[in-house]
Amino acid sequence: MGQIVGAGIVAHAPTIMLPKETRYELNEGKEISLVPGLHRLRTEVLDELKPDTIVILDTHWHTIVEFCISSHSRRAGLYTSDELPRGMKQIPYDLKGNPALATAMAERATECGVRTNPIDDPWLPIHYPTVNLATYLHGGEEWISVSHAYTAESETFLKVGEGIGKAIAESDRRVVLIASGSMSHRFWPFLEIPNHEASDPRHISTPEAREADLERIEWMKQGDHARVIDTMDEFLRHLPEARFGHYLMMAAACGGREWKARGRLFSDYENATGTSQVHVWFDRAGDGWA
Repeated sequence: MGQIVGAGIVAHAPTIMLPKETRYELNEGKEISLVPGLHRLRTEVLDELKPDTIVILDTHWHTIVEFCISSHSRRAGLYTSDELPRGMKQIPYDLKGNPALATAMAERATECGVRTNPIDDPWLPIHYPTVNLATYLHGGEEWISVSHAYTAESETFLKVGEGIGKAIAESDRRVVLIASGSMSHRFWPFLEIPNHEASDPRHISTPEAREADLERIEWMKQGDHARVIDTMDEFLRHLPEARFGHYLMMAAACGGREWKARGRLFSDYENATGTSQVHVWFDRAGDGWA
């Protein structure tokens, strides 16, 4: 019987791929906390858990009429971002997949009421939430990416996550879920961005967005996932990335409103050109897992 052995919200901000000296220059001479946080996640969490499979809920894989799941036996190549081709260019990746698990996740999500398909087309693009995190976190595990349908609503994401959780439970894999994306996600206007590149959260796009983010981080630290889920209409006013679908799918796979795992921070709450960035990890240990 398979099991989700850990899960977390993990930021993929392009800044993490910049050279150290550039990161320091943009951040008032200091390192952004996201980078050491990723190193800690690898050594303190993944090296201890030794998962068979990592499932990335990838907020940059945009689909419209369906959810899709990468079902390749392997994805390998060089990645250059069309969004930021100077800062993220020719990044090597070589990721083993698990076609059987990917197909089962798609089937179970579809059975839960949301059309979801496995895709193994060798020319399918890969996106930087997957590539950036793999650069820091890949340790030979199988990696599977899940798309975000931008037409989806909160209950849609929850149903997909429920299906993913069922498929994992029916498998023989130890799985880590990584919800890769930010919380509030409003950028500063183009000409104002150079004034807001430091990580200090005072640069978050609005004070109200910052307060909403911090409120939900506290709920996650308390294990109150039901409250996060049940206040999504309010949170959507602050434009969370991908309608916060990455969190919703992860939470649903882990038990939904009954999930009570407490989060622990592996970074500070930080700004990236107006958007929020944070690593929050949820351990399997304890009685909070439904």
